[in-house]
Amino acid sequence: MEQERLKSVIEALLFASDSPLGVAELAELLGDVTGESVLSAVTELRRQYDDGPHSFRIVQVAGGFQFCSKEEFSEWLERLRKNRRRARLSRAALETSAIIAYRQPVTKAAIEEIRGVDSTATLHTLLERGLVTIKGRARSVGRPLLYGTTRQFLIHFGLNELEELPKLSELKEILDQSEVEETEESLQVEGDAGPEVDGGTSSQ
Repeated sequence: MEQERLKSVIEALLFASDSPLGVAELAELLGDVTGESVLSAVTELRRQYDDGPHSFRIVQVAGGFQFCSKEEFSEWLERLRKNRRRARLSRAALETSAIIAYRQPVTKAAIEEIRGVDSTATLHTLLERGLVTIKGRARSVGRPLLYGTTRQFLIHFGLNELEELPKLSELKEILDQSEVEETEESLQVEGDAGPEVDGGTSSQ
């Protein structure tokens, strides 16, 4: 395999891998390339990214190689991380959006009958994020508002169309996992806050 092609293939493998790839593993994946050739190609790639106007580079981690963003961009990456955390939907929001997706158009009363709790705040959040919208009014007494999902809902959940929604049994697993993540995040926040310290003097 000629050098430029070899570099491109290694680049693709490192980009796609979620963990560091060592020289031996890369050579095995490539098939007819020696470890020496792999190391030479990786060295060239590292030099190319270090010297060029790139926001990332190849680093050596745990005996292997992987892509890593450069430290000078950490400020923006931290903003992204915080924004993604804020964008995560709570279990209540997931439950409500799921009911709307499967039952739309649906009224607030119908949503609350299924959930068993008031959903005013949750609906407000979903409307604010553009995940659901008002589709009109029901013809029943009081003409309550009808809610349905939006294109942003599909984008948020990585769906091409509503027919790709998970089965109800799979949905329960997603909701359960969301609850676990919320609990872990809550514990993390409490841990970061640290213990309260009494500023007064102790008595003997």
